[in-house]
Amino acid sequence: MIERASDRWVSIILSVLLHGTLVVALVYGFWTYRQSRPPTPTLAIEATVVDARSVNGAALKEPPAPQPPAPTPAPEPEAVEPTGPPQPTPEELAQREQALQEQAQKEQAQKEQAQREQAQKEQADRDAADKQRQAEEQKQQEEAQRQAEEKRQALQKQREAQEKADAERKALEAKKRAEEQRVAEQKRAEAAQRAAEEKSRAESEAELRNSLAAEEHANQVRSSGALVSWLSQITARIQHAWLRPPSARSGIQCVLHITQAPGGAVLSARIESCNGDQAVRESIEAAAYRASPLPPPPDPSLFERDLEVTFRPD
Repeated sequence: MIERASDRWVSIILSVLLHGTLVVALVYGFWTYRQSRPPTPTLAIEATVVDARSVNGAALKEPPAPQPPAPTPAPEPEAVEPTGPPQPTPEELAQREQALQEQAQKEQAQKEQAQREQAQKEQADRDAADKQRQAEEQKQQEEAQRQAEEKRQALQKQREAQEKADAERKALEAKKRAEEQRVAEQKRAEAAQRAAEEKSRAESEAELRNSLAAEEHANQVRSSGALVSWLSQITARIQHAWLRPPSARSGIQCVLHITQAPGGAVLSARIESCNGDQAVRESIEAAAYRASPLPPPPDPSLFERDLEVTFRPD
């Protein structure tokens, strides 16, 4: 426990009061004792009053012979009335001393009780001050925590707002890039489509020109008799491969439809019209397969996948 300056002054004052009380009690007891002592008895002396002049005249005369004084009887002491309080007895002195000691002990006990009460009060004040300080510290801590929480929430909101703004900005940028990419792709697609259309148009025009040129060339070749000559070669090849059935009669005339591949391989052969019986029809179709591959045309422009050949074996 820390002793304060006020406690030290209180102890000094109480000690001075206690010693002052003891001094006053001792002085009072001594004064009472002096007052209670009996007075000192005095002796009665008889004397004669003599004039100074007579004494001087007698001195000039012959001094008489000294005579011894007559003895005087001793006077009896007169009874003196006691004044003041009576002198205390040893028992009373012991009681007074015990009373002083009890008073001192009581005052010491009161002093100690006052010190204890003062110490308890100071301890209570310190406890109250500690509680108040703890309450204030708790309040300050809670306030600091609240401010820190508010600051954290504010920072969190700010961070969330920043993240949201960044996300929106990124979304806008992504949307813008996607739009730009879409526009670029659309432009590329349009350009590719235009190029394809131009290419297709150019190819169509070229194909058309080639087709027209081929058709013109084919017409020229046909008109020159080359087609008739090629069909005659095919007909001759089929007739050479034909195995005449017994039921075939003279004057047979059949129209044979042939589908060939490039190179002359016969893919299919079918009689469209014929004046012969079924055996004749089948024999002519079989002859067309045996004649494969058919002779190539003299000019590639004369090649046709589908041919109609008139078969007249006679």
